[in-house]
Amino acid sequence: MVTRENGAIAVFGATGQQGGAVVDALLARGARVRALVRTPASDRAQALAARGVEPATVRIDASASTVAALEGVAAFYFMTPEANSLEEVEEEVRVGTALVDAAAAARVPHVVFNSVFGADRETGVPHHDSKHRIEEYLRLSGLRATMVRPTAFMENFATVMAPSLEDGTIVVRLPLPDDIALKMISIKDIGQVAAAILLGAADVPGGAVDVVGDEPTGPRIAAAFGERAGLPSRYEALPLSVLGNDLDKAMFREFAKPSAPSDLAAVKAIEPTVRDLAEWIRSTGWTAPADRVRGRGPQSGT
Repeated sequence: MVTRENGAIAVFGATGQQGGAVVDALLARGARVRALVRTPASDRAQALAARGVEPATVRIDASASTVAALEGVAAFYFMTPEANSLEEVEEEVRVGTALVDAAAAARVPHVVFNSVFGADRETGVPHHDSKHRIEEYLRLSGLRATMVRPTAFMENFATVMAPSLEDGTIVVRLPLPDDIALKMISIKDIGQVAAAILLGAADVPGGAVDVVGDEPTGPRIAAAFGERAGLPSRYEALPLSVLGNDLDKAMFREFAKPSAPSDLAAVKAIEPTVRDLAEWIRSTGWTAPADRVRGRGPQSGT
Protein backbone atom coordinates (compact mmCIF):
# COMPACT_ATOMS: atom_id res chain seq x y z
CA MET A 1 0.00 0.00 0.00
CA VAL A 2 2.94 2.31 0.60
CA THR A 3 4.20 4.04 -2.54
CA ARG A 4 7.70 5.14 -3.55
CA GLU A 5 8.84 1.56 -3.94
CA ASN A 6 7.76 0.76 -0.40
CA GLY A 7 10.29 3.20 0.97
CA ALA A 8 10.94 3.92 4.60
CA ILE A 9 8.58 5.85 6.84
CA ALA A 10 10.41 8.84 8.32
CA VAL A 11 9.67 9.71 11.94
CA PHE A 12 10.70 12.93 13.68
CA GLY A 13 10.25 12.62 17.44
CA ALA A 14 11.04 8.90 17.48
CA THR A 15 12.85 9.09 20.83
CA GLY A 16 9.81 10.58 22.59
CA GLN A 17 6.67 8.93 23.94
CA GLN A 18 4.28 9.46 21.04
CA GLY A 19 6.88 9.17 18.29
CA GLY A 20 8.24 6.07 19.99
CA ALA A 21 4.76 4.54 19.97
CA VAL A 22 4.54 5.24 16.24
CA VAL A 23 7.90 3.53 15.67
CA ASP A 24 6.75 0.52 17.72
CA ALA A 25 3.55 0.21 15.68
CA LEU A 26 5.36 0.59 12.35
CA LEU A 27 7.99 -2.02 13.21
CA ALA A 28 5.28 -4.42 14.39
CA ARG A 29 3.67 -4.08 10.95
CA GLY A 30 6.94 -4.81 9.16
CA ALA A 31 7.61 -1.27 7.94
CA ARG A 32 11.02 0.23 7.34
CA VAL A 33 11.55 3.16 9.67
CA ARG A 34 13.95 6.06 9.37
CA ALA A 35 14.32 8.09 12.57
CA LEU A 36 15.24 11.75 12.13
CA VAL A 37 17.31 12.49 15.20
CA ARG A 38 19.38 15.45 16.36
CA THR A 39 21.67 13.41 18.62
CA PRO A 40 22.35 9.99 17.08
CA ALA A 41 24.75 9.08 19.90
CA SER A 42 22.04 9.37 22.55
CA ASP A 43 20.99 6.21 24.37
CA ARG A 44 17.47 6.39 22.95
CA ALA A 45 18.68 6.84 19.38
CA GLN A 46 21.12 3.96 19.80
CA ALA A 47 18.33 1.77 21.16
CA LEU A 48 16.27 2.49 18.05
CA ALA A 49 19.19 1.62 15.79
CA ALA A 50 19.61 -1.69 17.64
CA ARG A 51 16.02 -2.53 16.65
CA GLY A 52 16.73 -1.97 12.97
CA VAL A 53 15.60 1.66 12.72
CA GLU A 54 17.69 3.64 10.24
CA PRO A 55 19.06 6.80 11.89
CA ALA A 56 19.29 10.07 9.95
CA THR A 57 20.96 13.03 11.62
CA VAL A 58 19.16 16.33 11.14
CA ARG A 59 19.69 19.90 12.27
CA ILE A 60 16.64 22.11 12.17
CA ASP A 61 18.83 25.17 11.55
CA ALA A 62 20.47 23.43 8.58
CA SER A 63 17.53 22.64 6.33
CA ALA A 64 19.62 20.71 3.82
CA SER A 65 20.18 17.95 6.39
CA THR A 66 16.44 17.51 6.91
CA VAL A 67 15.68 17.57 3.19
CA ALA A 68 18.35 14.91 2.61
CA ALA A 69 16.92 12.75 5.41
CA LEU A 70 13.49 12.89 3.77
CA GLU A 71 14.61 12.03 0.26
CA GLY A 72 12.90 8.93 -1.06
CA VAL A 73 10.67 8.26 1.95
CA ALA A 74 7.15 6.93 1.47
CA ALA A 75 5.66 9.07 4.23
CA PHE A 76 6.71 11.38 7.04
CA TYR A 77 5.38 11.57 10.59
CA PHE A 78 6.39 14.44 12.80
CA MET A 79 5.53 15.99 16.09
CA THR A 80 6.92 19.13 17.66
CA PRO A 81 8.58 19.55 21.06
CA GLU A 82 6.02 20.17 23.78
CA ALA A 83 6.11 23.76 25.00
CA ASN A 84 6.12 24.65 28.70
CA SER A 85 6.43 28.43 28.29
CA LEU A 86 5.49 31.13 25.79
CA GLU A 87 9.09 31.22 24.56
CA GLU A 88 8.97 27.49 23.87
CA VAL A 89 5.67 27.94 22.03
CA GLU A 90 7.42 30.09 19.43
CA GLU A 91 10.25 27.55 19.19
CA GLU A 92 7.68 24.81 18.59
CA VAL A 93 6.20 26.76 15.67
CA ARG A 94 9.66 27.41 14.25
CA VAL A 95 10.54 23.71 14.33
CA GLY A 96 7.20 22.69 12.86
CA THR A 97 7.32 25.10 9.93
CA ALA A 98 10.95 24.14 9.20
CA LEU A 99 9.95 20.48 8.99
CA VAL A 100 7.07 21.31 6.65
CA ASP A 101 9.43 23.28 4.40
CA ALA A 102 11.85 20.35 4.31
CA ALA A 103 9.07 17.89 3.46
CA ALA A 104 7.92 20.14 0.62
CA ALA A 105 11.47 20.44 -0.72
CA ALA A 106 11.88 16.64 -0.60
CA ARG A 107 8.44 16.16 -2.21
CA VAL A 108 7.28 13.75 0.47
CA PRO A 109 4.12 11.95 -0.77
CA HIS A 110 2.26 12.06 2.56
CA VAL A 111 2.87 13.97 5.78
CA VAL A 112 1.21 13.05 9.09
CA PHE A 113 1.39 15.75 11.75
CA ASN A 114 0.85 14.74 15.37
CA SER A 115 -1.16 17.75 16.50
CA VAL A 116 -3.63 18.03 19.39
CA PHE A 117 -7.38 17.94 19.90
CA GLY A 118 -8.92 21.32 19.15
CA ALA A 119 -6.15 22.50 16.83
CA ASP A 120 -8.66 23.01 14.03
CA ARG A 121 -9.27 26.42 15.62
CA GLU A 122 -7.67 28.95 17.95
CA THR A 123 -8.56 28.14 21.55
CA GLY A 124 -6.46 30.56 23.57
CA VAL A 125 -4.33 27.67 24.86
CA PRO A 126 -0.83 28.74 23.75
CA HIS A 127 0.68 25.27 23.28
CA HIS A 128 -2.41 24.15 21.37
CA ASP A 129 -2.66 27.26 19.22
CA SER A 130 0.96 26.67 18.20
CA LYS A 131 -0.13 23.40 16.63
CA HIS A 132 -3.03 25.19 14.94
CA ARG A 133 -0.47 27.51 13.33
CA ILE A 134 1.58 24.54 12.14
CA GLU A 135 -1.53 22.84 10.78
CA GLU A 136 -2.40 25.94 8.80
CA TYR A 137 1.15 26.20 7.46
CA LEU A 138 1.04 22.54 6.44
CA ARG A 139 -2.28 22.98 4.66
CA LEU A 140 -0.87 25.90 2.66
CA SER A 141 2.23 23.90 1.68
CA GLY A 142 0.40 21.92 -0.99
CA LEU A 143 1.54 18.63 0.55
CA ARG A 144 -0.85 15.75 1.05
CA ALA A 145 -1.30 15.92 4.80
CA THR A 146 -3.22 14.25 7.61
CA MET A 147 -3.62 15.77 11.06
CA VAL A 148 -3.69 13.31 13.96
CA ARG A 149 -5.15 15.11 16.98
CA PRO A 150 -4.69 13.20 20.24
CA THR A 151 -6.53 14.07 23.43
CA ALA A 152 -5.36 13.72 27.05
CA PHE A 153 -3.18 10.67 27.77
CA MET A 154 -4.54 7.78 29.81
CA GLU A 155 -0.94 7.26 30.95
CA ASN A 156 -1.31 10.38 33.10
CA PHE A 157 -3.33 8.21 35.48
CA ALA A 158 -0.15 6.27 36.17
CA THR A 159 1.80 9.44 37.05
CA VAL A 160 0.59 12.99 37.70
CA MET A 161 -3.12 12.10 37.90
CA ALA A 162 -2.75 8.75 39.65
CA PRO A 163 -5.68 7.71 41.87
CA SER A 164 -5.07 7.34 45.58
CA LEU A 165 -6.55 4.94 48.11
CA GLU A 166 -7.85 6.71 51.19
CA ASP A 167 -9.65 4.96 54.02
CA GLY A 168 -10.53 2.10 51.67
CA THR A 169 -11.87 4.33 48.88
CA ILE A 170 -10.31 4.98 45.46
CA VAL A 171 -10.07 8.76 45.02
CA VAL A 172 -9.47 10.59 41.74
CA ARG A 173 -8.83 14.34 41.81
CA LEU A 174 -8.62 16.56 38.74
CA PRO A 175 -8.99 20.32 38.10
CA LEU A 176 -12.14 19.59 36.12
CA PRO A 177 -15.86 19.91 36.94
CA ASP A 178 -17.48 16.58 37.73
CA ASP A 179 -20.01 16.87 34.92
CA ILE A 180 -17.46 17.43 32.13
CA ALA A 181 -16.21 14.52 30.05
CA LEU A 182 -12.44 14.25 29.67
CA LYS A 183 -11.53 13.02 26.20
CA MET A 184 -8.59 10.62 26.43
CA ILE A 185 -6.44 8.15 24.53
CA SER A 186 -3.59 5.77 25.29
CA ILE A 187 -0.18 6.73 23.89
CA LYS A 188 0.21 3.23 22.45
CA ASP A 189 -3.07 3.68 20.59
CA ILE A 190 -1.91 7.00 19.14
CA GLY A 191 0.95 5.05 17.62
CA GLN A 192 -1.38 2.42 16.21
CA VAL A 193 -3.65 5.02 14.60
CA ALA A 194 -0.75 6.99 13.11
CA ALA A 195 0.89 3.82 11.76
CA ALA A 196 -2.31 2.74 10.02
CA ILE A 197 -2.57 6.14 8.34
CA LEU A 198 1.12 6.28 7.38
CA LEU A 199 0.95 2.83 5.78
CA GLY A 200 -2.18 3.67 3.81
CA ALA A 201 -4.29 1.12 5.68
CA ALA A 202 -6.94 3.72 6.56
CA ASP A 203 -8.52 6.74 4.93
CA VAL A 204 -9.16 9.88 6.97
CA PRO A 205 -12.03 11.94 5.55
CA GLY A 206 -11.23 15.63 5.65
CA GLY A 207 -7.58 14.97 6.36
CA ALA A 208 -7.87 15.10 10.16
CA VAL A 209 -8.94 12.79 12.96
CA ASP A 210 -9.52 13.44 16.66
CA VAL A 211 -7.84 10.48 18.35
CA VAL A 212 -10.14 9.65 21.26
CA GLY A 213 -10.50 6.27 22.95
CA ASP A 214 -12.91 7.27 25.69
CA GLU A 215 -14.54 10.35 27.23
CA PRO A 216 -15.70 9.68 30.80
CA THR A 217 -16.56 12.27 33.43
CA GLY A 218 -14.55 12.47 36.65
CA PRO A 219 -16.96 10.24 38.61
CA ARG A 220 -16.85 7.65 35.81
CA ILE A 221 -13.04 7.75 35.82
CA ALA A 222 -13.01 7.09 39.55
CA ALA A 223 -15.60 4.32 39.13
CA ALA A 224 -13.47 2.58 36.49
CA PHE A 225 -10.50 2.42 38.88
CA GLY A 226 -12.76 1.45 41.77
CA GLU A 227 -14.27 -1.39 39.77
CA ARG A 228 -10.81 -2.67 38.89
CA ALA A 229 -9.78 -2.59 42.56
CA GLY A 230 -13.10 -3.94 43.83
CA LEU A 231 -13.46 -0.89 46.07
CA PRO A 232 -15.77 2.12 46.43
CA SER A 233 -14.67 5.27 44.65
CA ARG A 234 -15.21 9.01 44.59
CA TYR A 235 -14.20 11.96 42.48
CA GLU A 236 -13.13 15.38 43.75
CA ALA A 237 -12.96 18.39 41.43
CA LEU A 238 -10.02 20.67 42.23
CA PRO A 239 -9.57 24.39 41.49
CA LEU A 240 -7.28 25.46 38.66
CA SER A 241 -5.00 27.03 41.27
CA VAL A 242 -3.50 23.59 41.97
CA LEU A 243 -1.77 23.82 38.58
CA GLY A 244 1.56 25.62 38.75
CA ASN A 245 1.95 26.21 35.02
CA ASP A 246 -0.08 28.95 33.26
CA LEU A 247 -0.19 26.86 30.08
CA ASP A 248 -1.71 23.96 31.99
CA LYS A 249 -4.27 26.30 33.55
CA ALA A 250 -5.27 27.53 30.11
CA MET A 251 -5.52 23.93 28.90
CA PHE A 252 -7.77 22.74 31.74
CA ARG A 253 -9.88 25.89 31.39
CA GLU A 254 -10.48 24.79 27.79
CA PHE A 255 -11.13 21.18 28.90
CA ALA A 256 -13.86 22.49 31.22
CA LYS A 257 -15.91 23.86 28.32
CA PRO A 258 -18.76 21.53 27.24
CA SER A 259 -18.06 19.90 23.88
CA ALA A 260 -19.86 17.60 21.48
CA PRO A 261 -19.40 13.84 21.89
CA SER A 262 -16.49 12.45 19.91
CA ASP A 263 -16.86 10.11 16.95
CA LEU A 264 -15.34 7.08 18.64
CA ALA A 265 -16.48 4.86 15.75
CA ALA A 266 -14.35 6.87 13.31
CA VAL A 267 -11.25 6.14 15.39
CA LYS A 268 -12.16 2.45 15.66
CA ALA A 269 -12.57 2.35 11.87
CA ILE A 270 -8.92 3.37 11.54
CA GLU A 271 -7.64 1.10 14.32
CA PRO A 272 -10.10 -1.39 15.87
CA THR A 273 -7.82 -2.15 18.83
CA VAL A 274 -8.09 1.35 20.36
CA ARG A 275 -9.01 0.93 24.04
CA ASP A 276 -11.39 2.71 26.36
CA LEU A 277 -10.29 3.60 29.89
CA ALA A 278 -11.46 0.35 31.50
CA GLU A 279 -9.62 -1.69 28.86
CA TRP A 280 -6.49 0.41 29.34
CA ILE A 281 -6.61 -0.08 33.12
CA ARG A 282 -6.87 -3.85 32.67
CA SER A 283 -4.11 -3.97 30.05
CA THR A 284 -1.65 -2.13 32.29
CA GLY A 285 -2.23 -4.45 35.23
CA TRP A 286 -3.06 -1.45 37.43
CA THR A 287 -3.51 -2.21 41.13
CA ALA A 288 -4.60 0.06 43.95
CA PRO A 289 -1.82 1.92 45.79
CA ALA A 290 -1.16 1.65 49.50
CA ASP A 291 -4.03 2.92 51.61
CA ARG A 292 -3.73 6.27 53.32
CA VAL A 293 -5.61 5.71 56.54
CA ARG A 294 -6.54 9.08 57.99
CA GLY A 295 -4.08 10.14 60.66
CA ARG A 296 -1.84 7.10 60.25
CA GLY A 297 -0.12 7.58 56.87
CA PRO A 298 0.23 4.97 54.10
CA GLN A 299 -0.48 1.38 55.11
CA SER A 300 0.94 -1.67 53.38
CA GLY A 301 -1.37 -4.10 51.69
CA THR A 302 -4.73 -3.43 50.04
